[in-house]
Amino acid sequence: MALSRLEKVQVWLLKAAAGLLFALFRLLSPRSGAPSGSRKLPPVSCPLLLMSATRLAHKIRRKEVSSVEVVQAYIDRIQEVNPFLNGVTKDRFDAALQEAKQVDVLIEEETGGEEVLEDRLPLLGVPLSVKESFALQGMPFTCGMVSRKGVVATVDAPPVALLKRAGAIPMGVTNTSELCMWCESNNHLHGITNNPYDFQRTPGGSSGGEGSILGGAGAVIGVGSDIGGSIRMPCFFNGIFGHKTTPGVVSLENQFPVCSGRQAEFCSSGPMCRYAEDLLPMLRIMAGPNAGMLSLDTKVDLKKLRFFTIPHDGGSPMTSPVSEELMAAQRKVVERLEADLGVKVQEVHFPEFRYGIQIWDTYMSLPDKEGKLPTPFVELMGEPGKSTWPFWELLKRMVGRSDHTMAAIGLALLEKARVTEPSAFIIQQKERLQKNIDELLGTDGVFLYPSHPRVAPKHHHPLFRPADCAYTGIINMLGLPVTQCPLGLGEEGLPLGVQVGAGRLQDHLTLEVALYLEKTFGGWRDPGAN
Repeated sequence: MALSRLEKVQVWLLKAAAGLLFALFRLLSPRSGAPSGSRKLPPVSCPLLLMSATRLAHKIRRKEVSSVEVVQAYIDRIQEVNPFLNGVTKDRFDAALQEAKQVDVLIEEETGGEEVLEDRLPLLGVPLSVKESFALQGMPFTCGMVSRKGVVATVDAPPVALLKRAGAIPMGVTNTSELCMWCESNNHLHGITNNPYDFQRTPGGSSGGEGSILGGAGAVIGVGSDIGGSIRMPCFFNGIFGHKTTPGVVSLENQFPVCSGRQAEFCSSGPMCRYAEDLLPMLRIMAGPNAGMLSLDTKVDLKKLRFFTIPHDGGSPMTSPVSEELMAAQRKVVERLEADLGVKVQEVHFPEFRYGIQIWDTYMSLPDKEGKLPTPFVELMGEPGKSTWPFWELLKRMVGRSDHTMAAIGLALLEKARVTEPSAFIIQQKERLQKNIDELLGTDGVFLYPSHPRVAPKHHHPLFRPADCAYTGIINMLGLPVTQCPLGLGEEGLPLGVQVGAGRLQDHLTLEVALYLEKTFGGWRDPGAN
């Protein structure tokens, strides 16, 4: 079924607005982003930086290495790479070293043995990075807002508290897009974050600081949130693993901005890491009392799963075509699955995927059960004062006086242009897609889908193709768990990858596939290596 005439006009207006905003940005903004001098990160030289969190915890418990040594190794690496990346916006190195010393004393005094420590404190002594939109007690809690400068978290967000309770040691907080609502981590409070594989390119957003510092080996595990791809896009662009959990499993409390309307149905918090074996233990910890909702202890036999591949969105006029390089990478995954596991991967197509960005935009704007609409973006931009006037901010931007990024101003302008009543056609497309994909997947189905139409774009280029996030955003609207998996490097030396999704609450299936893909395709690659 084709779009209505009104919706075709909306598509045209969105493209025209995006093009205009991009042109204005290029005209009015100074060139920024990539540091001068070296164009490549230093290679990893410390062996401790090349171990998973699971392995590091094991070695720390066995006294083969001290927590202080591990934490110091990551401090040294962050200090080495962060001037290039601008991923970490505020560190807590002194506190982290003190906590590492306490860990080493605890291990020396423990009389119950290694098994007791592993059961009680599975991440004891392991460094952790935290997305700055999560409350981390005593650390900035700004979400990239100039107006929130000086806001400090007084408590820990539940997933952070659970990871700390499991023994992890936070090293600092990392950069986000303004209000976590754009696919590039750039704001006027902390600046722009760079991709470790190419400083001229974006690490994605909104968890781009996490993606960048993890991809640059300045962290081994981290936490992110995802309402449209904010875990998966940064993980894809930076060549690491990330998991968007089934919604409702990991707490969203003490994050900013707060979900409103129906947004909590589509938002998830989850783990980001360089090594696939850390995904499941991190998720078990972050889920806390809700871990029982998932079958994380169930052994998965990949040969007994049903596999599907969805090569593209069916040709939406609003998204970029998937590059041949990424389509070829996904085909290689299909070939290896069939050759290694003896399974048949069925290619399927859902015509409703063409409307992915319209579905995402429509459902993000729906009221909750009590009829209360989501908090307007212009109101969030004005936090903690009055709502922002986007046209006034655009004028201020032209003379370099706005505290807001062009992306945020553009989103606010689009919000003003949004049709009040949701499209019945788009609602119908989503409901049909939900029914069909739920029936297809069941409890033993797994699908492959591109993480993005192209590899990491250059800084600010997403302004010109804002709808490309539909490849991740549509999965949020369907409420499915999905794991982003790296698939090596492409022709330009940039990470390739694929999304692996499954039915609701079947997170353990995608995590098992992630382990297989890491073994088969090599996982994360050191961006500083030759």
